[in-house]
Amino acid sequence: MTRTHPRPSRRALLGGAAASALAVAAGAGAGPARAAGHRPPWPTEFPLPDGWLPEGIAIGGAPYAYLGSRADGAIYRTDLRTGEGEVLHEGAPGLAAIGLKLGDDGLLYVSGGGGGTARTVDARTGELRTTYELTAPTGHFVNDVVLLRDRAWFTDSRDAVLYGVPRGRGGSVRALPLTGDWEQLPDVNNANGIVSTPDGRDVIVVKSTPGELYRVSLRTGHATRIALSGADDVVNGDGLVRVGRTLYVVQNRSNTVTVLGLDARATKATLRRAITDPRFDVPATAARFRDRLYLVNARFTSPQTPETTFTAVAVPL
Repeated sequence: MTRTHPRPSRRALLGGAAASALAVAAGAGAGPARAAGHRPPWPTEFPLPDGWLPEGIAIGGAPYAYLGSRADGAIYRTDLRTGEGEVLHEGAPGLAAIGLKLGDDGLLYVSGGGGGTARTVDARTGELRTTYELTAPTGHFVNDVVLLRDRAWFTDSRDAVLYGVPRGRGGSVRALPLTGDWEQLPDVNNANGIVSTPDGRDVIVVKSTPGELYRVSLRTGHATRIALSGADDVVNGDGLVRVGRTLYVVQNRSNTVTVLGLDARATKATLRRAITDPRFDVPATAARFRDRLYLVNARFTSPQTPETTFTAVAVPL
């Protein structure tokens, strides 16, 4: 069952003030505009509950964003039209919600981080549907997820493997070892964000350290390093968003989204531009809605306490 976040915090008040300021900045004649039937602009920044520790974000066809919590695995749902939100799925000690994707089946597919799990949650009711034990929790970190055909594919930042969770009824979890050009580095985050290739056959995975992109065959696990042109690396690469043959790489501690153009086979990526914004505060992942990219500020370099404030921000594609 959903519940509204209980306190109208200072962050909520500031978020409302920011939305008002944006409306004023868009044009001082806000009163006449409303009188003429124009709707106020959607906010480009909205608050999350204090201490939320966000990392993943998912957006579907309806204007709602779903944001997971590293603190306890809870999921927050925000209306993009207003910036107002509520806790959709309650968390529990020991759980985490890292990467999120919303399927056309109405389910949220949730990466469980250090717990070694994946979960599915009803995006309408917040009900937990299924928990999958992907791997032992020690020495693993289930990080991000992409939905491709009949499976949800999860990365493991601490092991050279992808996990394929069946969508729909039946089937078992598939562990797909990464081979080919992939070299697992010890004691750092390796595989992180993941998206499908433009041809819909395979996946692209970013390796956070040292900042590389790979095309991975879902049939064999063979990883082919994608050649970068115009950029030396995508170090701190975290979440990925692909729109056609344009790839957006969120580089968290670099406070940058690098925009790359992919060739037809997704074996070469050419730098197009970089997106920066003064509101970025270690953005972790992103999701697209219409002509905007929505990012969550994970604030990894700030104190991670119950009083730490968090926001999500939007930038134009």
